[in-house]
Amino acid sequence: MPNATDTLLEALKYDGIKKIAPGSISDDIGCIIIPGGDKGIRRYFRNPDVPAVPVLGVFEGDMGGFLSQMNSREIKLHIKRLHNSENYNTVKIPRLEVIVDDKDSYIALNDAAVFSAKSAILIEYTLKVNKHEVWHDSGDGIIVSTPMGSTAYSMSTGGPVIFQGADVFGIVPVNSQDVTRRPLVVPSDSRIEVSDIVARIRCEVVIDGADRLKVKENVKYLKFRSPARIIRMEDNTTSVSAMIKKVHLAEDLLRMPPSSKLILKMLEYEGAMSQKDLVGKTLLPARTVRIALARLLEEGYISRKVSILDSRQKIYGIS
Repeated sequence: MPNATDTLLEALKYDGIKKIAPGSISDDIGCIIIPGGDKGIRRYFRNPDVPAVPVLGVFEGDMGGFLSQMNSREIKLHIKRLHNSENYNTVKIPRLEVIVDDKDSYIALNDAAVFSAKSAILIEYTLKVNKHEVWHDSGDGIIVSTPMGSTAYSMSTGGPVIFQGADVFGIVPVNSQDVTRRPLVVPSDSRIEVSDIVARIRCEVVIDGADRLKVKENVKYLKFRSPARIIRMEDNTTSVSAMIKKVHLAEDLLRMPPSSKLILKMLEYEGAMSQKDLVGKTLLPARTVRIALARLLEEGYISRKVSILDSRQKIYGIS
């Protein structure tokens, strides 16, 4: 069975589109088309060596996202515009460089969080910004997010919604035991450090909700040298309206049970999934997932479509 890349390439093979192996992309290429929805875009930009070429994210089925807003069935209609870069907008999204224990470096497009490896286990840590101690805290963890990531996991824990284009990062303590702790917004050229990390069990850095890395002592956050460049075919897809919707969602999240928050987070990071997939990813009981999905559908925060591969299966995604 052909994969998404081969299917897309077959549809565009007469329009000057070529398949290029990873690592052989030069900066003189006009644009790069990436299938796989938002998840595919985030995976691509976690590579520190991607060229300074704008990227168009493409999703399959009926569930789009913030990063990939064009259906693979529609791309052929826009191919002439892609050949002329004046016919679309390119937005630059800052990325985070995350350095773990002063050794290994990783890239995040949305956020990088420090938690214990097991939920509900408190951690202690010291937060420093530009080498100045801001606080010593005890809580569930801490999240550092880009403007793009501010509407993902950070928002569900009470973090600020940061509009795209703001040259800042968000810092959000998660369930701090000190009620005076508040989210921070700092300039993107700040040097953020989470150090003196202590917990009863090992701690992890979670990159974009996907990669989990063991951390022993400290995590440092810097603005990565090159941003992600994302193609927007329409002016309104940067969408202030989408941000406003996210703000309303943030208010509702405060009243939602943890299961609903977890499922929203999973759909945000992983893309559209079936109920069975959500049970496997979240490890929640099937009944809990079913009830949470029903609530999110009723509130209009997710939508449900019939799978194009199996008409008996329903696929859920962010509305």
